[in-house]
Amino acid sequence: MTSPELSLLRLVSQALAGQKLADPTATVAHLGAVQAQDLPGAMTSVALRSETQSCRDVADAFAQGLVVRSWPLRGTLHLVPAVDLGWMLSLTADRMISGAAHRRVRLGITDELIDRARDVALAALVGGVALTRSELFAVWKAADLLPQPMAGGHLLGLLCQQASLVLGPMAGAEQLVVSYAEWITNPRQLDPDAALAELARRFLRSHGPATAADLSRWSSIPLTQARRAVGLVAAEFASYSVDGDEYLMTPDLPDRLAEYRSQAKRLMLLPGFDEFMLGYGDRTFAVPATHLDRIVPGNNGMFRPTIVKGGAVIGVWKRAGTKTRPRFEPEPFAPLNSREATAAQAAFAALPRS
Repeated sequence: MTSPELSLLRLVSQALAGQKLADPTATVAHLGAVQAQDLPGAMTSVALRSETQSCRDVADAFAQGLVVRSWPLRGTLHLVPAVDLGWMLSLTADRMISGAAHRRVRLGITDELIDRARDVALAALVGGVALTRSELFAVWKAADLLPQPMAGGHLLGLLCQQASLVLGPMAGAEQLVVSYAEWITNPRQLDPDAALAELARRFLRSHGPATAADLSRWSSIPLTQARRAVGLVAAEFASYSVDGDEYLMTPDLPDRLAEYRSQAKRLMLLPGFDEFMLGYGDRTFAVPATHLDRIVPGNNGMFRPTIVKGGAVIGVWKRAGTKTRPRFEPEPFAPLNSREATAAQAAFAALPRS
């Protein structure tokens, strides 16, 4: 298995090439979770993989309570199917909450303050009320529950991880805070082993070929737990080994790549924080090591949008101009030829927009 072949298989697995998913909810369910601190970028990532190719349809999925945003993985924001958030948090929340204990101490957030903040927030949100972040923080400030300016954001993330709050419908460009229990009325219930198996199943179906180490990094569960999760579903997948690492994928993935190879090799534009870059611990399958810092400058955790061709990242790009008159500004690793430049402009014009 060469790096280009691995990359092309992953493009098909992730629905960036080949058959698209029926709608945004099905797309998010397929991917398992979509990193989403950059909400417009995450909506674009979902729309690119959906038959409707519409960011407006992603917003509609928020409005209908089908997709929510929370902090289930890696201590950062993700889009998740609403029915699945609970069982995901059952696997990850305790470890993330424990890992942030020192941060809470520095912010002056005590257990008593957390309990009071939860009660005050749920009282303000009762009956289907939805608040912006600033409105919620104002409620907490009025109750003397923000000992430091940064405490509001930390409390929101913590209470989302504790399944008290969740980010639901949109209001303009902002997602509103709602009561978890009132917004997610039919959560899927899974026991610990079933939840582990489902997490591994979704990751391998959508990100394969992938390893247990990839699952561990993506989900923030320990490697020993990730290996156990993979073991629970290994019989459902095809596997191969490289240097002692076992890669798993759906058995039909090579056939799907054979069918859609030309589509997988075409030039495409991906937003920053797309799962094609975020889903794996080692990104050199698609990005030369010498160019990794172009995607994450200074290793600062901020992933830039990428230009992909033949399964390889050949540059980064940015959107300039205005919302009504956007302008595409590529920053290729090597000069684009005329055909590539034309294809990149066409890909930019075709990007899903609200």
